[in-house]
Amino acid sequence: MSFVVLIPARMKSTRLPDKPLADIGGLPMVVRVAKQAARSGARIVCVACDDARIMQACEANGVQAVLTRPDHPSGSDRLAEACGLLNLADDTVVVNVQGDEPLIDPGLIDAVAHTLAALPDTPMSTAAHAIHDVTDFLNPNVVKVVLDAAGRALYFSRSPLPFWRDGGLPPGLPIEAPALRHIGIYACRAGFLRVFPTLEASPLERIESLEQLRVLWHGHRIAVHVTAQAPGTGVDTPEDLARVRLHF
Repeated sequence: MSFVVLIPARMKSTRLPDKPLADIGGLPMVVRVAKQAARSGARIVCVACDDARIMQACEANGVQAVLTRPDHPSGSDRLAEACGLLNLADDTVVVNVQGDEPLIDPGLIDAVAHTLAALPDTPMSTAAHAIHDVTDFLNPNVVKVVLDAAGRALYFSRSPLPFWRDGGLPPGLPIEAPALRHIGIYACRAGFLRVFPTLEASPLERIESLEQLRVLWHGHRIAVHVTAQAPGTGVDTPEDLARVRLHF
């Protein structure tokens, strides 16, 4: 099947200034992400950025990039503009790979794209893996997702889900119906990416600070690929950056 990878990248980061250009083994982080994504089956890998310096870094390393407006409120809005700049047809499958995931598994990119392509009535897909640690289960920074019988998301939350009535905690993890950690990778059709910024933000989205809840709020489905392997380390803090640098 044919699909495209778009990588949103912006210079302003509160915890790690100029994050897309952070050096990782001699290459800017956003270039590392693009080169890792290029190992997937994508026909196009393109960085959607908000700064000429990111454009220059990509061009210097043979990575395709487009310059988008600097005032987009979210990565989804940035990718919607990028779809227009690249003239992508509405039925094009687009995988959103975060610009701070230099260890992203190319196989996971393929799996999320194939999950969406197999479901023409579903506008979005994402990924999750089983939680085996109670600390992660209770951590509000670890987003949980619960699924229906067809593997589509029922709800995403920072709270422990599902909640065990007798005491609130399972006797141990893993359990019969394992809790799932959401992985922040998405596939959408380009047409839905263009529509998404026009949808009103939902109250649940604002409460949980989870953009994907807007999709469910408006009655759309999100298919979830459950992977056995936990994703690689993302880069949110200087400590994360140090760990990834050691890897390279």
